[in-house]
Amino acid sequence: MSTDTTRARGIRWAILLVYALLAACTQLLWLSFAAIDTDSARVLHTDVGTVGDLAAIFPFVYVVLALPVGRWLDTRFTHALAIGAVLTGAGALLRIAAPTSFGVQLAGQFVIAAGQPFVLNSITKVAARYFPQPERATAISIGSVALFLGILASVLIAGPLFSAGGLGLVLTVEAIPSVVAAVLMLVLLRVPALYQDDASTAVSLRWLLRDRFMWLLAGLIFIGMGVYNAVATWLQPVLANFGQGGAAGNLIAVLTAGGIVGAAILPPVVAARDWRRPMLIIALAVSAIAFAATDLRHEIAWLVVWLFAAGFVLMACLPVVLDWSAVHAGRAREGAAAGFLLMAGNLGGVVLVLVIQAVMGNAYLPLAALAVIGILGLPLALGLPARGAVRAVAQPVRD
Repeated sequence: MSTDTTRARGIRWAILLVYALLAACTQLLWLSFAAIDTDSARVLHTDVGTVGDLAAIFPFVYVVLALPVGRWLDTRFTHALAIGAVLTGAGALLRIAAPTSFGVQLAGQFVIAAGQPFVLNSITKVAARYFPQPERATAISIGSVALFLGILASVLIAGPLFSAGGLGLVLTVEAIPSVVAAVLMLVLLRVPALYQDDASTAVSLRWLLRDRFMWLLAGLIFIGMGVYNAVATWLQPVLANFGQGGAAGNLIAVLTAGGIVGAAILPPVVAARDWRRPMLIIALAVSAIAFAATDLRHEIAWLVVWLFAAGFVLMACLPVVLDWSAVHAGRAREGAAAGFLLMAGNLGGVVLVLVIQAVMGNAYLPLAALAVIGILGLPLALGLPARGAVRAVAQPVRD
């Protein structure tokens, strides 16, 4: 065994944890203004809707960059992830240069948004390059949990930090881990991969056009990420109809916490037993029941139980689907596969937010619509291969 290989084995968990911190920071920076939109609007001398645009640009940038970035990660992984790390750190630093300037904040958000696909599309590649097959589902799970932790941190820290020191303190505190993670990632990318890519098979992206399996997974990610974004966006006005609007922030935190627990526990077990399709079917069914239940009763304890359950199963689907796509696509196409799925998820985050907005006129329709969306996802999950069938398509063929 070479010295470089021994070194990589020794610090692979450090590489994963630094990557997880960087991924979490992309979410933290994305949602910096979401929990303090009214206060931020006052500081930035603009309206709340315009402040909302600072987060809304992320899914649009992701959709544009996801596939070319995924292809780049498959062919030049180290360079591509390094670019993502630099853009994330640079964008965070740019924002603290002028905390009261909307133009500077917009520029910073665009820089961070451009870096996000480079970082997030790397999740399966990091697992595949540094971890043996039995540990890859766990590595992907840790990377996915980091995303949810970043979201939760953003929800929890923005308000107290703003109260303590204004928007400048919020941006500074968020920039510190982002820059540290970016620098550490650049250093650790110098460690050679334990498992090298075979770029010879990654000829083009045409394979995605005709791959039914990937389109089914994309549909499920569209629903899963879209439902989460829709709940996070509209839960407050929905619950306000029933006198519980003030609890929405804490309930979104409960939903996210459920996702963190589920994503940490379920994916390794599901992958080891090849229960991927049953788990996805159960997740859709449970989420549909959960949203139907929250539509019927609105006591806080009842909402806590059902939203935690929905987050536990629904958000755990992300690492399960990413892991399955990596097994299916093969080493040379993991980046493109992850980019395609996360592009679908970001599209879902835009489309389903608009769908729920369209039915906001009736107090009961938004949650009922979310339940129906879960049911509509069942045919997609049922169309996936049965247990073990994915192994027949695990290796990609040339275009």
